[in-house]
Amino acid sequence: MDYQTIVCRMGLSALVLLPYICRMTTKEAIASAYRTIQDEICQALESADGGAKFEEELWDREGGGGGRTRIIQQGNVIEKGGVNFSAVHGQLPENIKKAFQVSDDQFFATGVSIVIHPLNPWMPIIHMNIRYFELNEQTRWFGGGIDLTPHYIIAEDAKYFHGELKKVCDAASPKFYPWFKKWADDYFYIKHRHETRGIGGVFYDKLTPKNTDLSYEELFDFSVHLGKSFAPIYTELMFRNRGKSYDDSHKQWQSVRRSRYVEFNLVYDSGTKFGLETNGRIESILMSMPPQANWIYNYKPLVGSLEEKTQSQLLKERDWLVY
Repeated sequence: MDYQTIVCRMGLSALVLLPYICRMTTKEAIASAYRTIQDEICQALESADGGAKFEEELWDREGGGGGRTRIIQQGNVIEKGGVNFSAVHGQLPENIKKAFQVSDDQFFATGVSIVIHPLNPWMPIIHMNIRYFELNEQTRWFGGGIDLTPHYIIAEDAKYFHGELKKVCDAASPKFYPWFKKWADDYFYIKHRHETRGIGGVFYDKLTPKNTDLSYEELFDFSVHLGKSFAPIYTELMFRNRGKSYDDSHKQWQSVRRSRYVEFNLVYDSGTKFGLETNGRIESILMSMPPQANWIYNYKPLVGSLEEKTQSQLLKERDWLVY
């Protein structure tokens, strides 16, 4: 929807409305919205867990900006989780300038990054990131996504998760879900294992009006909508699975699945690399790691087991909506 359409629908003059709209996508407004999303998600997770509380650490980045790291541990449901906000700025390293093919070196980046590792193996690991990057008025974009890494793939949960993400995407553009779902399948792929990290979700990067046919205002709205969808989606999965019983064999499989998560984050994840290359805060960057993971030599699930079934379904381009 362009400015003129908004103006007509609201019955306001363009001269009155346009300055307001332009302010909505300033970096300050975006950072403020992301801070609010961090607050709302932390409140929802504490309530759903019913035990542990988030610990907050405020930090400053050498070179400009800072953030709020919030960690929750040893809860009734969440074994370890992080909900981080950052808004940083400064000089862009030369290698990233070359990668982005830009000449400006003063950047601004803000976002919310979340990883939750549950105690119960029947509950999935979840990751979300929404972010905004800016060099100047002409070079700025949105990125992010949500993906799910179940220890055990549960058909109803997979269908629910992808269905909710499709609703969020469809509200912005009918092309978003198929586009971003494939992007997630390709991105969250552990090449050396020839398997996906989990059941994917949606992933996108460098969204601009040029490649989406949406305004910056609409892209901002989509980013916020996706961020606000996290709490209701994940707390629903928490309540569905938190009471299921498990034994040592389930916990062993959980530790194996966690090791795959670690491998992806350390070898392939671009957010981890960007944080390390821009002198980011190490504790915040590596908060995504599980509290414990095991590498069992030449581990193979038993034939016909639930573990083997999950392993066999870690494939790209699976339609989880009809699973």
